[in-house]
Amino acid sequence: MKVRILGAGPGGLYSAILAKKRHPHWNVQVYERNRANDTFGWGVVFSDDTLSNFEVADPESYASITQRFTRWTDIDTFAKGERIRSTGHGFCGIARVTLLQVMQQRCLELGVALHFEREVSHTDFPDADLIIASDGINSKTRTELAATFEPDIKLGAAPFIWLGASKKLESFTFIFRDSEHGSFQVHAYPFSEDTSTFIVETNDQTLARTGLEQRPIEESVAYLERLFAAELGGARLLTNKSQWVRFRRVKNARWHAGNVVLIGDAAHTAHFSIGSGTKLAMEDAIALIDALDAQPHVAKALTSYEQSRWVDAAKLQRTASVSQDWFERAAVMHKTMEPLQLVASMMTRSKRVTHENLKLRDPALVAKLDRWFAEKHGFAQDNDMASGARVPPPMFTPFKLRELTLDNRVVVSPMCQYSAREGVVDDYHLVHVGSRAIGGAGLVITEMTDVSADARITLGCAGMYTPEHVSAWKRIVEFVHQRSRAKIGMQLAHAGRKGSTKLPWQGRADAPLTEGAWEIIAPSPLPYKFGSQVPREMTRADMERVSEDFVRATRMSEAAGFDLLELHMAHGYLLSGFISPLSNLRTDAYGGSLENRMRFPLEVFDRVRAAWPEHKPISVRISACDWVEGGLDIDGAIEVSRLLKQHGCDLIDVSSGQTSADAQPEYGRMFQAPFANLIRHAVGIPTMAVGAIQNWDHVNTIVASGRADLCALARPHLADPYLTLHAAVEQGWDVSWPVQYTPAKPKASMDNDK
Repeated sequence: MKVRILGAGPGGLYSAILAKKRHPHWNVQVYERNRANDTFGWGVVFSDDTLSNFEVADPESYASITQRFTRWTDIDTFAKGERIRSTGHGFCGIARVTLLQVMQQRCLELGVALHFEREVSHTDFPDADLIIASDGINSKTRTELAATFEPDIKLGAAPFIWLGASKKLESFTFIFRDSEHGSFQVHAYPFSEDTSTFIVETNDQTLARTGLEQRPIEESVAYLERLFAAELGGARLLTNKSQWVRFRRVKNARWHAGNVVLIGDAAHTAHFSIGSGTKLAMEDAIALIDALDAQPHVAKALTSYEQSRWVDAAKLQRTASVSQDWFERAAVMHKTMEPLQLVASMMTRSKRVTHENLKLRDPALVAKLDRWFAEKHGFAQDNDMASGARVPPPMFTPFKLRELTLDNRVVVSPMCQYSAREGVVDDYHLVHVGSRAIGGAGLVITEMTDVSADARITLGCAGMYTPEHVSAWKRIVEFVHQRSRAKIGMQLAHAGRKGSTKLPWQGRADAPLTEGAWEIIAPSPLPYKFGSQVPREMTRADMERVSEDFVRATRMSEAAGFDLLELHMAHGYLLSGFISPLSNLRTDAYGGSLENRMRFPLEVFDRVRAAWPEHKPISVRISACDWVEGGLDIDGAIEVSRLLKQHGCDLIDVSSGQTSADAQPEYGRMFQAPFANLIRHAVGIPTMAVGAIQNWDHVNTIVASGRADLCALARPHLADPYLTLHAAVEQGWDVSWPVQYTPAKPKASMDNDK
C-alpha cells in the first residue's frame, strides 16, 4: 500500500504511526507545508477519560506523550470578585509543539518518511492507494474536492484571540470580566512548567467599542494584560500568529472521494470550549486504520470508517455547539447570575456533566450550591438548616408564582390523550391526571384543551366550551386538590391549521379527516404539510370570535377551580401560527414584523389576563425555535417573551419546533433547556423547560444551574406516574405520600423524616 498523508498535525502523524506500526511493509509518507517545528496555538488539553484509546492504539507514543504531561484536577472560575474552585475532574496538558515532536520521532522510528515545507495536492499522487487529508481547518483538499465533500462552514458569533501566558496556571481557569467597553471571558489552562494557553473571547459590540480589531496586535495584548492583571500576576501574554478570529464550525456531507479521505479539522471541527479538536483527529486516525485492517478494499474501508465515526463526531459537534452557544451568550448570564450558580451553569453547559455527576466529582461544591439554592428560594425560612436539617435536592425546593406555591419543581407536561367525547373528559382522564398528581409532581397541566369545537385537533380532543366540560373538569380538579398536594393547570388552545385531523393511531400523523371535517382557519391560507387541509385566512371577525372563545374558556377554567392557566402559543397551532414568519404571510397589521405578528396573540393574552383572577398566574407555551432557515429563532423568541412579560405573563413554558413540517430539530438530552435558559436571563422571567428531560438528575441540573425554574416531563410520566415519589426515595428525601400508600413507602424515607 502506498499511503500519502497531507498535513503533519496530530491527526496526520498519528495516522502514519498506526498505519506503519500495523503494516511495516506499507509505504507511508507525510507531507507538510510548514516547517517541522512550526505550530499555531499553544497547548493541547485532554481529559483523563480520553486517553485510554491512545494507550491501546500505540503504547509507545502514549508513554512518551504522557511523560511530558502537566496534570491538574481543578477548575477555577473568577466572576464578580470571587474565585470558585471545583475539584475532582482530571486534566492533562502538553505543548502542541512537544506533542508534534513526540509524534514525529515515533514516525521516524517506524520508518515513516516526513517531508516538510512541501506544498502538495492530492493530484500530485496519482499512484497512491490511499490519500489521507489531514490538512486542517483550511484544508486545500476539501476545497479542491468540494463538489464531492459538500462542506458546510459556519462562523461563530463571538470573536476571540488565542494567546499564551508566561505563567503556569494552577488549574483550568475561566474568567468573566466586565470592562468599560463590555464583557470578556477567558478560557485558560497550563501545558508546561512555565506557559499556559490563554484564549480571550468577547462579542462584536464590545470589540467594536475597543477598536482593537483594526489595530496592531500589540495593542490588544496590552489591553488584555491590564484587564486580567490580577489573574496574570505579572505574567505576560504571548502571541503566535495571534489575531482576532471567529470559530469555524466545519461539517462535510461526505468524508471520502475515491481514495481520498478527510480526517480531523478537515472533516469536522468542535469548539475549543470542550477542547476536543486534537482528540477528534486522533480518534479519527484510530478508526481509519481499524477500518483498513477490517476491510479488504480501500473503498469499502473508507465507507466503513465514515459510518463508524459519523455518529460520534456528530454527537460531539452537537455537544460542542451547545457549549459554544453558552459561552457566546455568557455575558447575559454573568450580569444576572450569582457566581456560584454561574459556575454550575458553566460546568453543566454541554450536558455531559450533570448535577449528580458533579456531585461525584466535587461533593463539597454541590453541597454549597444546593444550600445556596434552598436559602435563595426560602427553604431556610421554614427549616433551620443551621441546626443540621438536611438541604433538599434542588427539585424539591418550593416555587412560587403570584399566590400559587408548588411543593417542588416537577411538572406533568400537557399530553394530548385524544380520548374525549364531544370534548368531554371522563374517567380515563380522571385516572390519567389523578394518578400523576398522587405521584408527587408539584404541578399537573391538562392536555391541550380547546376553546371551541372547531378549535380541536381531532374529534378526541378535550374541550372547555360547554357546561358539561366545566363539570367534567371540575371533578378532576377536586380530586387533585382533595387527594394530593399537587396543583393543577389548564392549557387552553386553538388548533388553527393543524385542526380537523384523524386520531394519531388512525393513520399518518396529521392526516386530515375524510368524514366529519370542519373548516379550519389560520393567519394565512397555508396547509401545514403536503396533503393537509388548506385553512381559510382569518378575518377580523374571526379574531374577535376566537378571542371571545378564549375568554369564555378562561372563565370556565376558573369555575372548574384550576390553579394556573396556560395559553398555548407553540407547535404551529393558531396563536403560534401568527408568531412564526413561516406561517404568517399577512400584509395587514397582523403580519410582517414580529411586533405585528404578536399583535393578535397579545390581544388574546390581554383579554384572558383580564378574565383570570389577579392572584392566579398565567403561563404561555412558546416554540422558541422553528428549526427552519428563515423561521423564528431564539433571538426572536426572546423578544416574544419580553412582550409577553410586559403584558403580565408570569411564566414562559419553553418548547420548540412543530411549527413547520420542514423542521429539523437537533434532538438530545435536555435539548430545549438552553432556550429556557437564555429567555430566563435575557428577559428576567421564570421559565419552564421541556424536551427530553428524562430523570430527576436532569431536573436537579436544570433548576440548580438556573436554566429554568420548573421542568415539565411528558414521556417519563407516561412510563411512571409516581416519578416524583420515586425520585425522592432514590435521593433519600422525604415527601408526603398518600396516606393509603404509606405501607409501600420505603422505611429509609420514613426514618429520615424531614
